[in-house]
Amino acid sequence: MCEKTNLRKKADEVKKYRCKNLIAVLENPKDILNIGNIIRTVHSLGVEKTYIVDNFRGMPRDWHILREKTSYLKKSASAVKWSFVKVFDDTESCIEHLQKKNFVSYVTSPHLKGRENIILHEGDYTDKKVAIWFGNESRGISELALENSVKCINIPMYGIVESLNLATTAGIVLYEVSKQRREFEKTYKRRNRKKRAI
Repeated sequence: MCEKTNLRKKADEVKKYRCKNLIAVLENPKDILNIGNIIRTVHSLGVEKTYIVDNFRGMPRDWHILREKTSYLKKSASAVKWSFVKVFDDTESCIEHLQKKNFVSYVTSPHLKGRENIILHEGDYTDKKVAIWFGNESRGISELALENSVKCINIPMYGIVESLNLATTAGIVLYEVSKQRREFEKTYKRRNRKKRAI
């Protein structure tokens, strides 16, 4: 009982460090290990939510069932218990949901695919509401997600192999995006405090 209380206390304390209005979207991931690792990364970096598009219908739709499933608990190192995860039946319904909530979508790809492509560290991700999309392990991002995104993020690579594992890609991209958003929020809050003091 005491352990649960301490964990709940810690969970409440770390909430203030969460990047509000930042969502990681996984589009039809196949590998449960990738899903678990990304949920763990999302939680560790303080990304607010994970959305998963699951055309394969392999995942529970109810978050309470999902967070109790041993397979997801183990693969995410229990992060699924402390994270908000929402599952969608298809890309269309996820896009529609994000658009209704006024989110701006960015997709990720190792190749130039979007109307506007940006190198990861050269982009500005401080828009008010941001969803970062990660595609399927073998096919990458869908045309539909691409068409509904503002920009395509590319990670600069210097090897012969021009792709990274899905979970690795998510970790690199979400680290940069969450870092930028935290720095922006700090500056914004500091500026507002100064204005109030005048």
